[in-house]
Amino acid sequence: MAQVKEVSKKGLQREFTVTVPKATVDGSLQSRLEAIGKTAKLPGFRPGKVPMDVLKKRYGTSARAEVLDETVSSVTEKALTERNLRPAAQPKIELVNFAEDKDLEFKLEVEVLPEVKPADFSKISLEKPVAEVTDKTVDEAIQRIAKNMREPEVVSEARAAKMGDVIVIDFDGTVNGERQPGMKAEGHKLELGSKSFIDTFEDQLVGSKVGDKKTIKVKFPDDYHATNLAGQKAEFAVEVKELRQPKPVEMNDELAKELGLPSIDKLRERVKDDLGSNYNDISRAVIKRQLMDKLAEAHDFEVPGGMLEREFNSIWQQVETGKARGQISKEDKGKNDEELRKEYRSIAERRVRLGLLLSEIAQKQKIILKPDELRNALTAEARRFPGQEKAVIDYYTQTEGAIDRLRMPLIEEKVVDHILSQAKVTEKKVSADELLKMPEEME
Repeated sequence: MAQVKEVSKKGLQREFTVTVPKATVDGSLQSRLEAIGKTAKLPGFRPGKVPMDVLKKRYGTSARAEVLDETVSSVTEKALTERNLRPAAQPKIELVNFAEDKDLEFKLEVEVLPEVKPADFSKISLEKPVAEVTDKTVDEAIQRIAKNMREPEVVSEARAAKMGDVIVIDFDGTVNGERQPGMKAEGHKLELGSKSFIDTFEDQLVGSKVGDKKTIKVKFPDDYHATNLAGQKAEFAVEVKELRQPKPVEMNDELAKELGLPSIDKLRERVKDDLGSNYNDISRAVIKRQLMDKLAEAHDFEVPGGMLEREFNSIWQQVETGKARGQISKEDKGKNDEELRKEYRSIAERRVRLGLLLSEIAQKQKIILKPDELRNALTAEARRFPGQEKAVIDYYTQTEGAIDRLRMPLIEEKVVDHILSQAKVTEKKVSADELLKMPEEME
């Protein structure tokens, strides 16, 4: 019987020395060689009649290696199970003595998962924003759909441009008198009021007429994605080439048929359902964010260092990739790497802690996915890549760990549902505009 002695216990780190008697290893090796001898085909011997000394000479080295591997694995698993320790990562094994005439000795180092005690969810209070899908909202959405579907018509009268018009312009921009990539175009269609151009660019073109040439002065936002332009003042030489306006939209069956539905009532019904689904998704995201904040406040247990490092490295790699592309968030500007590392390590720690908590809840509540739920998720993922569905399915079914990237978010949502069913959730009515702004406020 193996002797296991704990020699170090620091936080979630455990270290053991393990000794397996020579007799135990020899017995396993004997059994392994006997099993090999039953089917071994060696010249001069019938299967099952090969002498043990011949088997040792022919297969001893490889058989012993297999026995050592199996023994270390089984003894390690038993030692952890008996002590109710759950590894956070693959245990580290260091062989100390594995000579044939000695007992097998090895060191076992393992970082274990912490004990997680979920809080009383009934004491959590949350506020869920809800917005009504009004007839006005539905009609406005249909107007936008029709507007985007139809090409605007040329304005024949000689009038000034107003908000909502589409003007066709040539422009050539400079920063400090120097041209920059992407600041020149010909025949560009710009909808006034769409806020697709920076600062007051569109506002300054309101009132212009076909043939007008203007100098537009603007300033790039301080958090502009191209850091070489962020906060810079720019001038654009603009010539208005053409003025267009959206075609009038009549809410009738003909419009519905253009959009693939038999009647305006069916179109309104479809748009209302789509808007309602979108509103529900946003409400869900908002209350889930609230819930995660509450759970983070209510739980404070040590997280495994290895898991923390992997999560932090993943986040930091994304940060560095963004910096290399000149994409730095407004919150990160002006901070040095030391400050950023500290902040993102805190984010990584929160993610790991919440992940462990949700996993513990799923395990205790026996929350699992039904086969059809995972199958539906895989099908939905494959449909995101038309023409490559089989390749996507093959990837998830044949790549180790890939299917877990589909499974875990689905289980997480089930765990969230479980917690919300116990928490105190009150609904707060908000306008559609307020609800639609909430995702930006959460960033």
